[in-house]
Amino acid sequence: MRQPVGTAAACRALGVARSRVYRARRRTPDAPAAAPRPTPARALSAEEQALVREVLNSERFQDAAPRQIYATLLDEGSYLCSWRTMYRILHEHAEVRERRDQLRHPSYIKPELLATEPNQLWSWDITKLKGPAAWTYYYLYVILDVYSRCIVGWMVMERECASLAEELIADSCAKQGIEPQQLTLHADRGSAMTSKTVAQLLADLGVTKTHSRPHVSNDNPYSEAQFKTLKYRPSFPEHFGSLVDARAWMREFVAWYNTEHRHSGIGLLTPATVHDGKAPAVLSARQQVLERAYTAHPERFVRGVPAPAELPAAVWINPPVSVPPAHQGGSSTTTTPGLPAMRAANTEERIISGDLL
Repeated sequence: MRQPVGTAAACRALGVARSRVYRARRRTPDAPAAAPRPTPARALSAEEQALVREVLNSERFQDAAPRQIYATLLDEGSYLCSWRTMYRILHEHAEVRERRDQLRHPSYIKPELLATEPNQLWSWDITKLKGPAAWTYYYLYVILDVYSRCIVGWMVMERECASLAEELIADSCAKQGIEPQQLTLHADRGSAMTSKTVAQLLADLGVTKTHSRPHVSNDNPYSEAQFKTLKYRPSFPEHFGSLVDARAWMREFVAWYNTEHRHSGIGLLTPATVHDGKAPAVLSARQQVLERAYTAHPERFVRGVPAPAELPAAVWINPPVSVPPAHQGGSSTTTTPGLPAMRAANTEERIISGDLL
């Protein structure tokens, strides 16, 4: 014979709140609908509410807040209702809103950019370098190849200017032999990046330009990461004594970064090695070294013959959701074919690193 179980025990076993069970028991399917709430005796009549609306929307008070109207009427010896009741009356007639038209921000599309070889996708940005005195800065312009991580153009100037950026981009494209419709140039939404001067140059060069979404630094990750590498160098000073000092230090940094720095995002190769197409030969030599090490001491390699880190087949900025996570490296790598059509482009002394490549 089955033993009855109490409500509390059954609710614990089923994970149901007891209050829910008790409410269900009290509820009957044929229960009458709740009676409408009666109008309080102190409520304003329909005629009084119409008078309040007429006063609030009058030409005299149409631009004033209910609290201001309430106080003004009191000072004039008149009382219609409380200011809170004024708000309720306006709300019932959909007459409460922000009086000023609010800015409608456009919907920005997340850039999804792909590079499968050097000189397909470049990223550029500008950062400040502290000068010799307080509130003085030098401006470092850097153009980076996203696939190889190679710095293909740079300069240090005393100001941020669209015409200087135009000159840097034009010279970098000429030194790299960029053909029309070959390159995508990506940047954030700084004034120099979005200027008409740069846009017209890029149109003339057949370079597609793309921009990050506002206030989204992850849309330009490679330039941001390169600036962090720069400013975390042990030799990076707290401030530069002059423009000449800043350019000299940057020249040494670019030489180190392009030709000596083993970048983890490109198989621990140097950016210049990848950019110049020498990666296969270097990886092959590394494989031979590892094979000799395995032959000498196979017991030290429990997983068999080791292999060097591989060069990514492709690099993404914001890979689409359809790209498997296993194919995403850096800010993303994949073997998905096709590069989206993302093409972007004074006589002041400048320094550009093309001679170092």
